Amino acid sequence: MLISKTMNARLNEQVGNELGASMQYVQIATYFDGEGLPMLARHFYKQAEEEREHAMKFVRFLNDASAELQIPAIPAPQHRFKSAEEAVENSLGWEMTVTKQINGLMDLAIKDNDHITKQFLDWFLEEQLEEVSSMDTLLRMVRRAGESGLLFVESYLGQGGHGAHGTPSDDD
Repeated sequence: MLISKTMNARLNEQVGNELGASMQYVQIATYFDGEGLPMLARHFYKQAEEEREHAMKFVRFLNDASAELQIPAIPAPQHRFKSAEEAVENSLGWEMTVTKQINGLMDLAIKDNDHITKQFLDWFLEEQLEEVSSMDTLLRMVRRAGESGLLFVESYLGQGGHGAHGTPSDDD
């Protein structure tokens, strides 16, 4: 095995964390579907797919490192939201939590002199910067629009809105 038993266990936890994030985004997407906001729903369904892809990157890495995969139990996601703002705040909170988790994994890789895992995690650090930034932007837009102005956010996303820092979103 190319990684320590401790790193193996922590990466297994992260598989669960990523799958949990995916389930939370599905729940948020269905909230927006139920509110008649299809572009916000589409955005969060896409986020759910991305989180599942992230989990699978960890799975493939564990396999490549001849490590053991043990997917942990995944807690049920929050399923009720009082407002669009609360739903998007929840997603930003998830991204901040995942960023801390990835940073913790990176700290362990550095402590273990585990350059293979460190290199693998570099991609996730870049991804988290993008995810936190774009979710923060979406939250600010939702707050500015207010519940009565969510159709403006819908229109923006429907026109292929742009991600953080003026770069085209993945939907463009």
